[in-house]
Amino acid sequence: MRVLVTGAAGFIGSHLCERLVSSGQRVTGVDNFDPYYDRTTKERNLRALTGSDGFHFLELDLRERAAVASLVAQGWDVVVHLAGRGGVRRSIAEPLAYAENNYIATLNVLEAMREGGCGRLVFGSTSSVYGSRSTAPFREDDPTDRPLSPYAATKKACEVLCHAYHHLHGLQIFALRFFTVYGPRQRPDMAIYRFVHAISRHQPIERYGDGSTERDYTYVEDIVEATSLAVERVKGYEIINVGGSRTTSLGTLIELIERLLGERAMVVEKRLPPGDVPLTSADTTKAARLLNFESRIPIEEGLKRFIQWFREEQIA
Repeated sequence: MRVLVTGAAGFIGSHLCERLVSSGQRVTGVDNFDPYYDRTTKERNLRALTGSDGFHFLELDLRERAAVASLVAQGWDVVVHLAGRGGVRRSIAEPLAYAENNYIATLNVLEAMREGGCGRLVFGSTSSVYGSRSTAPFREDDPTDRPLSPYAATKKACEVLCHAYHHLHGLQIFALRFFTVYGPRQRPDMAIYRFVHAISRHQPIERYGDGSTERDYTYVEDIVEATSLAVERVKGYEIINVGGSRTTSLGTLIELIERLLGERAMVVEKRLPPGDVPLTSADTTKAARLLNFESRIPIEEGLKRFIQWFREEQIA
């Protein structure tokens, strides 16, 4: 199978490319090394793939329509579209960058697929589309018409756009709503990375709110497993939650990190920022039915693996 992966040098994308190559797929990865965070970090993400017979990499910006069309016209069995700007808070400060890198880039990919006759797409969406909900767990048919950030709004818009291309042009699409992904290679601005980095250096951490907000943390290995299964099974148009099916409060998360590091955190409490939600919680019944997926890595084990990777990276 020939698979095109966008966002291949990113956190999830690099792990997915490794999994696909190891399973015998021929993978081409693209990334534009967006300056959201340091380029060298993304280049390091690709180290394990360097020299692999089953992997080819191209630096390409998905906002450049002609370049995208030319690439997709080469013919692919499946496109996995993970590229885009992540992060709720930064999207409030830079909404245009999110509109361009998320919505316009996705439109270019869909148009190129329509023009090039490439019919199967796995799209990386987000649990942020659910907005502020108090009823848990979240189901795919719950209302998602009130996003709280430009990031969430662009991802919701992409889901709707994908449905239009399925309806009009027959593209087969699975939109996977990822729930708070963490693990080795995660972005340096994400909470778990920041907490481990600061606590291990006896520096204060900023805790937004009183610690009662809850997230359905999902280890990257589980996310990659679900995405790989989607590559094999994508058919029709489906939105599918991919989560850990268990919530952890922010206070408990900090306590777990303290225990694993053997250090106490110096906590500075901050007000909950606009755009943040009090809860995420995935109903994964549909993922089990369509993908035969079940999360396997609990937060305690996932944090242990992340901290081991973090320590090894500091030495390297």
